[in-house]
Amino acid sequence: MNAAATYVIAGLSLLLAVVLPSVLRRVALSPPMILIAVGMLIGLLPLPEHLHISPIDDRAVIQHVTELTVLIALMGVGLALDRPLRPRDRDSLRQWNATWRMLLIAMPLCIGGVALLGWGLLGVAPAAALLLGAALAPTDPVLASDVQVEGPTVDDDATDLAIEEIDEDDEVRFTLTAEAGLNDGLAFPFVHAALLMAGAGAAGVAGGASDVASIPFSEWGGHWFLWELLGKVALGIIVGVAVGLVLGKIAFGAPRASLRLAEQGQPLLALAAMLLAYGVGEFVGGYGFLAVFICAMTIRSRERDHAYHRRMHEVMDGLEHLLTLTVLLFLGIALTQGLLANLDWRGVVLALALVLVIRPLAGMIALWVRRGGEISDLDQTERRITAFFGVRGVGSLYYLAYAGSHAVFPEERWLWSTVGFTILLSVLVHGVLVTPTMRHLDRHREQIRGASA
Repeated sequence: MNAAATYVIAGLSLLLAVVLPSVLRRVALSPPMILIAVGMLIGLLPLPEHLHISPIDDRAVIQHVTELTVLIALMGVGLALDRPLRPRDRDSLRQWNATWRMLLIAMPLCIGGVALLGWGLLGVAPAAALLLGAALAPTDPVLASDVQVEGPTVDDDATDLAIEEIDEDDEVRFTLTAEAGLNDGLAFPFVHAALLMAGAGAAGVAGGASDVASIPFSEWGGHWFLWELLGKVALGIIVGVAVGLVLGKIAFGAPRASLRLAEQGQPLLALAAMLLAYGVGEFVGGYGFLAVFICAMTIRSRERDHAYHRRMHEVMDGLEHLLTLTVLLFLGIALTQGLLANLDWRGVVLALALVLVIRPLAGMIALWVRRGGEISDLDQTERRITAFFGVRGVGSLYYLAYAGSHAVFPEERWLWSTVGFTILLSVLVHGVLVTPTMRHLDRHREQIRGASA
């Protein structure tokens, strides 16, 4: 792509990022829907050859752009969460109960549901089916902003956070936000399982064996469980906590005033923290996505009532909007330039099943409670909404690009078509329903307050 076209698309993305949120505030159309539609229209134009996007030929670019977009989103999500997480505090852990259930029950059920449907009923190769499940299972922190918390709550004088208001009446948004922040890192073990099954080897060497003759679990299962599932997750958490503690100490408690960035209001610490946490996490072999989110939450836990957190979140939120809208424009262009060329009935069935059946059912199973029990104060209506709104998006593109650069999947073009169609379906269904659903949720809460008054 030449420089002029890049500037035009970047400028259009920035303009739409500024205009769309206020224009569409009361309309049942989300900005992602509009951006993809605009991109699809651009893709129908007689564009020069160098402007055509191929998920195979441009895999490296797609991987790095989507990687950066997800990282920025994860940092912003971690800073946005007002509710503390204290591992040694049982009551604090209980307040995250719904999130733990969505991560430990709903997400594996989604991965297994997609993989089994693809392999067992639709004839997709085992490694490709598992990769599809891993790429599509996690909810997206990038496109799910309409159902997430908006950011650190600040009182009228814009200096301190209103601690007494932290997420008390927003269990749905909190659960979806925390889930989106954590499940990106937790999906990686299953992506690596698909690579190992495809014969890419423990180190994930590009050009691994075909997944037509998938390697049995007995040959890689032990390594995967101990290292990919447990070891790398633990390293990601440790790095995130360590980097967050060091940077939080510097920003809020450094002995020299010139180093206390919180007093200066310098918000670029958030960007530095994101890069450091991701770099160190990947360097030691852990999951960098998880390290970034944990780092953001650790920094957020320091001086929780300080308005500096809001300033850092605003910087990350602005960068996220710009990158997200740019990615969506290119996704729309790709959709009408051949990304869906390899879509068949199997891909359509998988996409519909995931969005309309597998994710909602997995969420309801995860949030099921016995009579008289509760899950972080989520009632039946709130559990249904939480189970349904599992938005798929930029993260799925990253996982697929990452896997394609580490192993050979004969069905890779079909995988891209299926993932592209699933994202399109998710953006359409969730984008149309999010505004009326959130209004219904607000009315539901008002009725509960009125009944209890």
